[in-house]
This record gives sequence, structure tokens and C-alpha cells, in this order.
Amino acid sequence: MKSAICLAIASTLALAQGQESKNPYLSLQVEIKEAIARGNAFLANQQKEAGYWGDNEELPAFSALALTAAVRDPAVDRKADLPPHIAKGFEWLIKQQKEDGGIYNKGLGVYNTATAVTAFTATEKERYEPMIVKGRKYLIGQQWDIGQKKETDNKNDGGIGYGSKNDRSDLSNTYLAIEAIALSEKVIEDGKHGDQPDLDWKAAITFLSRCQNLPGTNDQPYASDDAQNKGGFIYGPGESKAEPVQLPDGRTALRSYGSISYAGLLSLIYAKLGPDDPRVIAVKEWLGKNYTLAENPGMGAQGLYYYYQTMSKALSAAGIAKLQLADGKEADWRTDLAGAIMSKQKADGSWSNENARWMEANPVLVTAYSVMSLEQVYYSIPNPP
Repeated sequence: MKSAICLAIASTLALAQGQESKNPYLSLQVEIKEAIARGNAFLANQQKEAGYWGDNEELPAFSALALTAAVRDPAVDRKADLPPHIAKGFEWLIKQQKEDGGIYNKGLGVYNTATAVTAFTATEKERYEPMIVKGRKYLIGQQWDIGQKKETDNKNDGGIGYGSKNDRSDLSNTYLAIEAIALSEKVIEDGKHGDQPDLDWKAAITFLSRCQNLPGTNDQPYASDDAQNKGGFIYGPGESKAEPVQLPDGRTALRSYGSISYAGLLSLIYAKLGPDDPRVIAVKEWLGKNYTLAENPGMGAQGLYYYYQTMSKALSAAGIAKLQLADGKEADWRTDLAGAIMSKQKADGSWSNENARWMEANPVLVTAYSVMSLEQVYYSIPNPP
């Protein structure tokens, strides 16, 4: 009997080792699933009676991010009916859609609509397709084109801002809108919703190029090719959220920084630029030189969880298994990123940033970011045969 038990244990260990050899991330996936479950449990407890998340109903994005985190949980069967609290959240989100297709309340139309369209799309439910189509059309209508001669003679043209063309466009809103438009394309591509508009992708690429420190493809004078900044991205044409850099020749350079550079890479991929495009090559090189999980490069603790979110999405979309670093080594970004995020999870399942910039002291927002980042890592791991 004892020998039979020993044989059974040995067989189980051999099976586990065999699975590990096929999928070296098997143990990591188990840990990630547990962290996701705890994070989503925290978010479920934060949902208001009316169905939304956040301190009030002004920012549908908080609810959209929490819903994306909930519906992408590996434990959720998207082919079945959604769990009641998730369905309730989506019903609340539907009610926030305006006649123009935007999903917003008090401003920030693009940010709120883009995150909502992405959330609806993540459900893979036909029930939400009309909202996706209207929201997608709203986002496309926000693309700048105020020039007189061609679609990109104003530096903001081709980009998207917070929802007003009286200010400026920026890469943060542009990336979120591009992501929502690209992910939701599967809803309209079969034609059952009739003819639908599309983004002016050529103009969008011009805008993206104007946000990158790469003089060869950026036609604006502020583009810098110094070693510290070349290839990275800035917040918008002529604007960076990071402190400027004083160069040895006396010039002041707009500093590239981490979160927005990953947003730039993701946008270039969705714009269907290939890995051999000089813009893609350059930003990957910058990201490799500035690879870290300890901070948002160029910004320190500011926007750290936004940084984790853009990193997870960009490297997944780029199909990068290991990121090439400046010293010739390769970073196992999945293990590094998941480990960094999980190490910061609190006992109640939440996350928050001690640095409050960009609302990252808010545990609902940051927990949604963290769960979504872990889900992105989880789904990016190739399944064993």
C-alpha cells in the first residue's frame, strides 16, 4: 500500500514537472489568478448600490475600468451570462451614453468613452454592440483636423484630446481612443451595423510621430535625438509631463518618459506599423535602455500604475517574449511586471499609490489598473500544447 501511495505521489510530481517544462509560467499563472481574484473581490465590494464605481457618477471611466477588470478575470466564463453585479454595472454604464454616442457626464468625453467602449468590447456580448458602435463613432469624430491645407498642417491634427478642439490633442487620450477603436473593429467588420466611419490612420500616424523624439520621422523642431530621449515619446506635440533635459550644447530637450512611451508603442502597433518601422525600432530601444519596474522612467512614482498598465498592453501587443536591454541582456518582463504588481497588493486585495498625481491615490482606480495589468500578463503567456 505504501509503495502504491509513493508511486502516485511520484506520478503527480512528474506530471506537474512536465507541465512546468511546457509552460515555465505555470506557477506564475496560478499566483496571478489568485491576485486577480482578490483584486476583483475588493472592487466588487466597492460597487455602489446604483451599479457604478467611484465617489460619484461623474467619471464613468472608473466603472468601465472596474468592469473590464471584472469581465477579463480568468475565472469568468464570458460565454455564460455575466455575474449579476457585473451585469448591473454595465446596465448603469449604458445609461450614461449620450445622444452623440459619448459615454460621459461632466467632461473628459474621450477618456470616459474610450474606457467604456473597451469594457463593452471585452464582454464579447452582442447585447452591447449598439453602444460600442455609437461610442466608437463618437471617438472617431473627436480626431483633430483643423488645418486649412491638409489634414496635418496643425501640429494637433490626427490626434485626439479630452473632447474639445479648443485646447489640444495628446497621446494619452489618443492611445486610449486608438485602443478602443482597434479592439472594437471586430464588432463592425462584418457589416451588420451598416457602413461605419474609420479613423484617419495616416493622420494619426503623423500625430504619433510628432509625439516621438525621433527627428527622422518627426517634422517638428522640438524632436530630440540625444541619447537620453531618442526614440521615446512625450505627452503631446511640444509638451512633456516630465522635467525638461538640459543638453550639453545648451538646448533644452522635451524628456521622453516611460508610461507614454509604452502608450506610443501600443498606438504604433494598432496603427499597423511593422517591427521594421524605424519608429517601432526606436521606441523599443528606448524602452530597453530605460527598463525598470521600480518607477515610471522620467516620472518617478508619478503614474506608476498607469505605467504598469501601458507596459503590459504594449509588450503583449508587440508579441515580445523578452525585452532586449541596452547591455545585451533580455528582460523577462512578464515575471518582472507581475512580481512587482503582486508585491504591492494589500491585505484587502487592493492597490494604491502613495503619489496621488493623476488620481492614483484612489484604490478603485489603481486596483482596476493592477488587475487589468495582471490579466494582460496572464493572457499573454503562450498556452502549452
